[in-house]
Amino acid sequence: MQKTPKSLRLHIGIFGRVNAGKSSFLNLIAGQDVAITSPVPGTTTDVVEKPMEFLPLGPVVFLDTAGLDDSSELGALRLEKTRRVFTRADVIVLVAESGKWTEHERAIAAEARSRKIPLIAVLNKADLAAPDEAFLAQVRAETDKFFPCASTDIRNREKYRDEFKRLLISVCPDEFLAPPPLAGDLVRPGGVAVLVVPIDLQAPKGRLILPQVQTIRDALDNDALCLVVKEREYARALALLKEPPDITVCDSQSVTKVVADTPAGVKCTTFSILFARLKGDLAVMARGAAAIDSLKKGDRVLIAESCSHHPAEDDIGRVKIPRWLRQYTGLALDIQTVCGLDFPENIADCKLIIHCGGCMTNRRDMLWRLEKARAAGVPITNYGVAISFLQGVLERTLAPFPSALKAFRSVKK
Repeated sequence: MQKTPKSLRLHIGIFGRVNAGKSSFLNLIAGQDVAITSPVPGTTTDVVEKPMEFLPLGPVVFLDTAGLDDSSELGALRLEKTRRVFTRADVIVLVAESGKWTEHERAIAAEARSRKIPLIAVLNKADLAAPDEAFLAQVRAETDKFFPCASTDIRNREKYRDEFKRLLISVCPDEFLAPPPLAGDLVRPGGVAVLVVPIDLQAPKGRLILPQVQTIRDALDNDALCLVVKEREYARALALLKEPPDITVCDSQSVTKVVADTPAGVKCTTFSILFARLKGDLAVMARGAAAIDSLKKGDRVLIAESCSHHPAEDDIGRVKIPRWLRQYTGLALDIQTVCGLDFPENIADCKLIIHCGGCMTNRRDMLWRLEKARAAGVPITNYGVAISFLQGVLERTLAPFPSALKAFRSVKK
């Protein structure tokens, strides 16, 4: 966070009238007194910049501006600096007092609309005056991204932060949700990636599944050689190579055999772990896997798939992972499976969520699912990470990703 240049951070401009509570809202979100607050109008006299790490988005910078209705002697100078923030903001946060939607709020919304900048409205001081329908209708006419807030209500800080994060993820420009490389950073140009691909009952007839195809394309895009084999031919493939490959990537269901066959100096991981990094946050999912050791009899485990498919006879999510979980823990667990694009609303009673690789959803949606799990205090991992853990090889398959391995060890010790 300290080293991320401002130019690479998501810029979030905070606008509003004098004393609408802009600085108080910034302090609430930051969890510290970043900006001076006072009932005296015009306390914020210049743009206050607050760089911070705002997970799950990463590095951001908040730009707290002076009130747009500042009529003080220096008001014109302050307003000029405030208006310049429109040229820097990737997202505009409009802080309005609940029940007050004036020409100033409409002007900010119009400016955001004309510049095609996403707008989130914070209906502040909702503890003093709950927003009525007439007021909400005015807000909806400008944006459907809004929420009531009381920025001085520290007890409900997490609730307000979670709602703000949800809306921020939903409007954040795609370039700030850009995923890390799939596998290209793990193979040097001219290097070799060996992909161990099973051809079994779950393999689609006449083709490969999406994660396998994407990994092949990513290796080729990064000028690497790609050798695709089945698990039975893997040992022979290694013997035929004149030098060790840069990395081996395998299907999670064959991870035990492939790890055993892979020389110690060769990086080895699974397609699902690659997708945990690509679509979400691998460190979060690595920590989540460690929660398997904390499960108790009767605990609810949610297995979530982001797509709907016809289950095979020995389906990975419905049959194999539940079986491996029960074998590993020796416990009678309450294992439930959901599928489709709708993530369950009620997850607070879960002790663990095991999510699929997310190949059929986007990074924005997966980040929000991770954030929802975090807000509910529920550990979350994914198929590949969980399977490697259950098979006793997670440290090996996380080795190509030092930060994720460190995160796992930090909770496993």
